[in-house]
Amino acid sequence: MKRTELREQIFKLVFGIEFCDKEEIAGQQKLYFEQLEEIQGKDLEYIQGKAQKIAERAAEIDALLNEHTTGWKTARMNKADLAILRLAVYEIKWDEDVPAGVAINEAVELAKKFSSDEGPAFINAVLAKFV
Repeated sequence: MKRTELREQIFKLVFGIEFCDKEEIAGQQKLYFEQLEEIQGKDLEYIQGKAQKIAERAAEIDALLNEHTTGWKTARMNKADLAILRLAVYEIKWDEDVPAGVAINEAVELAKKFSSDEGPAFINAVLAKFV
């Protein structure tokens, strides 16, 4: 599976975290992966591992986002944009395998697919403050 496709699956998991309690996350992820039979082995491990790391750092990532945005605190952001930003900020700050430019570009592409018309510009503007 391509990195772009893996990233989309991670985004979906991170997005889903917003709608369930911490105790429910593992069960929800299990159900999610049961529906995706084509994802196996190292791809499955990569998706699960990265989504888990982002979930563990969500409060820290949100604090960073709140420091770098004006008038758009995480509580006001739409959930798709917030999930995209969490993924991208994690990649920029803690994933040494993903260059910052790639993280930003991929985040904008996710926003084009899953956000509003204004989403890609918003995502790009916020992430530009991190590099």
